[in-house]
Amino acid sequence: MAYAPFVPLRVFSSYSMLEGAIEPKAIARLAKERGFPAIAICDRGGLYGSMMFASAAIEEGVQPVIGALLGVARAGGGAEGAEGHAVDYLALFVQDDAGYENLCHLVSRAHLDRPLELEPHVMLDDMEGRTDGLIALSGASDGGLTRLMADGQMRHAEQLCDRLQALFPQRFYIELARNGDPVCERAEAALIDLAYERGLPLVATNPANFAEPHMHGAHDAMLCIANSTHIEAQDRPHSNRNAWVKSAPMMDELFGDLPEALANTLVIAQRCAFVPPYRKPILPSLAGDHAGEERMLAEDSRLGLEARLAVYGELPPEQRQAYFDRLEYEIGVITKMGFPGYFLIVADFIKWAKEQDIPVGPGRGSGAGSLVAWALTITDLDPIRLGL
Repeated sequence: MAYAPFVPLRVFSSYSMLEGAIEPKAIARLAKERGFPAIAICDRGGLYGSMMFASAAIEEGVQPVIGALLGVARAGGGAEGAEGHAVDYLALFVQDDAGYENLCHLVSRAHLDRPLELEPHVMLDDMEGRTDGLIALSGASDGGLTRLMADGQMRHAEQLCDRLQALFPQRFYIELARNGDPVCERAEAALIDLAYERGLPLVATNPANFAEPHMHGAHDAMLCIANSTHIEAQDRPHSNRNAWVKSAPMMDELFGDLPEALANTLVIAQRCAFVPPYRKPILPSLAGDHAGEERMLAEDSRLGLEARLAVYGELPPEQRQAYFDRLEYEIGVITKMGFPGYFLIVADFIKWAKEQDIPVGPGRGSGAGSLVAWALTITDLDPIRLGL
């Protein structure tokens, strides 16, 4: 089949929590329906949907392009990020194994090495030595280059461009988005001039938060939920009506004067022939090894059950024995299935949440009705008394 001469590079999945509204598998199906040879996932500050997206794209016969929108703080510009810095975003796409390792490192660092009250980000200096195998887009209205030029800060924009070109030699693209965003509109002419002056490639994008134009209203409501506000409120983030996955003919109409910017979406996809490796989940161990987890689960469950039953006062021996018979049976099942560590991890964060007065639900799933879950204080419903 003939493929469309365009690759959407800036698609937010539903893993951009309360910002993107497209399930990762649906991104792959949409690409096949519209004839895109490839399509990218580019969630803000995360790679959580990449595995699901990549496997679905391969099943659909579409090339997956793995990326993320990384928060990067630059000196000056307010306190959106680290004190005295503003947080902008770079769209980063993986070319190879080294790039995937570097992007995983940067995304993790963005979340772990910053005060919790600030949005995830790294400093520009943190990227030194961690950009091999990564292609960078300047970020459209999210990017520092676009924002600086829109504000007329040309000297600072030139300095930032110097840094980004040094970090991503031959791998830095000037991103243009014609989606009605006033920041993009004010900066476009200066961005094009900069690209031509420096010999930097242009690339056309349409950052997409939802799949179809009729989903705009639902996405706008989702942004209200994310920001704890109401549809009627004026001073709130609003959804962009153009933030959907536009077809190749629509993008061709938008960028008819810059065909190279459309062609470069294909070039980037060709440069990013990478699929993330499948790995089994790696869970932290609270007891050192599997044998230790089995012992810890049994000990914590028995002590926890004693504490639960103490509230009931004296129980008839046969009734008390029924609890412990079921507990031992459940411990045996959980151990045989290899789930002791999983129960201990869930118990750990549920206990922490309760200590911080964070509401937790009554529990769901196949383990929620277990006596072990009740004994470990994961749930607060006695499964024997309630017949669970």
